[in-house]
Amino acid sequence: MTPRVKTVASITVGKFFENHAEALGLTLHGESVGFDRPISEPAINRPGLALAGFFSYFAPKRVQVLGNSELSYLKKLPEAMRADRFRRMCDRDIPCIVIARGATIGEDLMAVAREHSIPVFGTSQVTMKFLNAATIRLEHEFAPSVTLHGCMVDMRGVGVLIIGKSGSGKSETAIGLLERGASLVADDMVRIKLVGGELTATAPDLSRGYMEIRGIGVINVANLYGLASIRPEKRVDLVVTLKPQADLNEVDRLGLQQKTHEILGQHITHVEIPVGPGRDTARMVSIAALDQQLRRLGYNMADEFNQKLLSHMAGMNAGPMR
Repeated sequence: MTPRVKTVASITVGKFFENHAEALGLTLHGESVGFDRPISEPAINRPGLALAGFFSYFAPKRVQVLGNSELSYLKKLPEAMRADRFRRMCDRDIPCIVIARGATIGEDLMAVAREHSIPVFGTSQVTMKFLNAATIRLEHEFAPSVTLHGCMVDMRGVGVLIIGKSGSGKSETAIGLLERGASLVADDMVRIKLVGGELTATAPDLSRGYMEIRGIGVINVANLYGLASIRPEKRVDLVVTLKPQADLNEVDRLGLQQKTHEILGQHITHVEIPVGPGRDTARMVSIAALDQQLRRLGYNMADEFNQKLLSHMAGMNAGPMR
């Protein structure tokens, strides 16, 4: 069955505030209204041109941020004009307003916001810092995601996603990697998001830090291997498929042509490792992760061997003629 890709069309202002108020230093100004308003674009807008009366390229679906420039401009306007400009912006059905640098707006503008049921928040952060931090968090909220059946570990800086049929030994392989110094990201259910062109894997909150081992049951990884054995998220660098021993002849033996595995439209390096009695699968995955790390640094062991082989063959063909 093809995993279902989850996409997010919008989030509510209430969810944005609940999830990120602490990290962004947000506090509510005025009444608690408009928390059900949708934020439909994962970006932030500074409405300077809109407050000046130019709305041709105004982005009403975004969080609106008032920084020093916007607040200084509003203060210089006559009171009636200031309220009119602010009202024209609120008429566009914007999600919410954030006032940066710990500043406030006058009661006249707060009354306009209440009239339109638009929530107003404040933050002590400087404008650019808030813009960057909020944009990153919104990108995570809107990122497409998929949940895969497998195990995700961080092996010496390489994010390895282990997949395979049920009973192929994914969790046992992950345990073997933990004993070699790896960190567990997720077991059984791996949530993957596409953020900024990178795939990031996490575990569901309920199962984070736990693994199910057949014949033993559920174990707490941190209790057995220490806190360093848990990692909340990791970029996916390598996909390893565990295959039955019967498929040994179908597995690439030289590694000259790297395969890829597609997740959310991204092509990730893919290796297939046969599983069989007496075979140390965790060690094989560890070697694959180290090989991937060397390839990222520009060193390809399979290609090096191939070049030596070609040079040797060329030398034999160029031998003395009899």
